[in-house]
Amino acid sequence: MDPLEPLIENLRAEGRPRVWSLVITAFGDLVQHRGGAVSNKRLNALLGRIGIESGALRTALSRLDRDGWVDRERNGRSSLCRLSRVGLTQFDPATSVIYAPPRKAPVAVWRLSVALDKGVPTVRLTPADVPPLNSDLQVSGQVERVSDAYKLAFLEPAYRRALTVLGEDLLGIPNALDPLDAAAARLLLIHRWRRIVLRFPEPEPALLPKDCPLPDPRAAVARAYEMLSGPAEEWLSLPQNGAPSMPQADPSFATRFGLSTQA
Repeated sequence: MDPLEPLIENLRAEGRPRVWSLVITAFGDLVQHRGGAVSNKRLNALLGRIGIESGALRTALSRLDRDGWVDRERNGRSSLCRLSRVGLTQFDPATSVIYAPPRKAPVAVWRLSVALDKGVPTVRLTPADVPPLNSDLQVSGQVERVSDAYKLAFLEPAYRRALTVLGEDLLGIPNALDPLDAAAARLLLIHRWRRIVLRFPEPEPALLPKDCPLPDPRAAVARAYEMLSGPAEEWLSLPQNGAPSMPQADPSFATRFGLSTQA
């Protein structure tokens, strides 16, 4: 059995894959820290591993080029692709959200914020060490009790469904993969995670109900990412499908999910 089949099936279950979106994920996770440019041959090998045909990839790259997201240049018999200036302006803010480290200690001080929109209040409870959003009322202190009813009230059904599929993806990642499989698995993992954290406000684990599909989603993703990164980075360092090795990883890569500071 294909070790990536559970991940690929979960991707297909959502409908026809948005290849251009997968390419953006690939740039953010597997290209930017390796010099920022990638051969179309390497992209073909990577996306081909998850069932994306070369014609679909060419169409996606043409669309991203036309929309100003990527720049392409000829490099011998292939071409090099990199994020354009427009693409980079979208990349940096998203990266800080996607790869933020999981919390290592319980929240000591919380902030209760109330924002009014045409007189209708929106209440948020967040750790006091998280930068505050605009609000009309803020109170900081300790939380004595949080009922499951409160937790359930702030867990969107769509977020719960997204975490359920993410949990299925995490369970579907084998413990040992060859370099290409690990790179493809990391692409699919971050593609799923990127769409969750950039779409939904991320609740603290302490505010998730007991029956939440993942009790600490960010920590679970960080563990899987650490497991996959050794062989995935090896694949990036190997010549591939006629494409040369990619440059050495930027030191900032080691800070993703706070992995460089973990014991």
